[in-house]
Amino acid sequence: MPIIKNIDSLTADEIHHELQKGAKFVKFQYCISVIVLTFKNSSDIYFIKAGESTAKHSLSFILLSLLLGWWGFPMGPLHTIKSLYTNMKGGTDITQELLSAHAYTDTGTGA
Repeated sequence: MPIIKNIDSLTADEIHHELQKGAKFVKFQYCISVIVLTFKNSSDIYFIKAGESTAKHSLSFILLSLLLGWWGFPMGPLHTIKSLYTNMKGGTDITQELLSAHAYTDTGTGA
């Protein structure tokens, strides 16, 4: 089961209500390079409430990529730029993917 951050002590009903108002589940990307090795990874999942900015959650991943992503050749700069772009536009919204997977596991049939 993936880790979901920023969910605090919300109940399932409260999460559902927030999702109806426009909340979303988001992942951020980061890049770390060491000479010829470059690692492009995704963060844990963050629950972003309706109207909440993703900036405070994406900032650490932006800084991590800026500091450690460039140094791998040849893919470091490319993956760093992609990670920065993704994070600056608010991360990757995986709400539908996560809810679909959850519905599948709830019913046990996938239907």
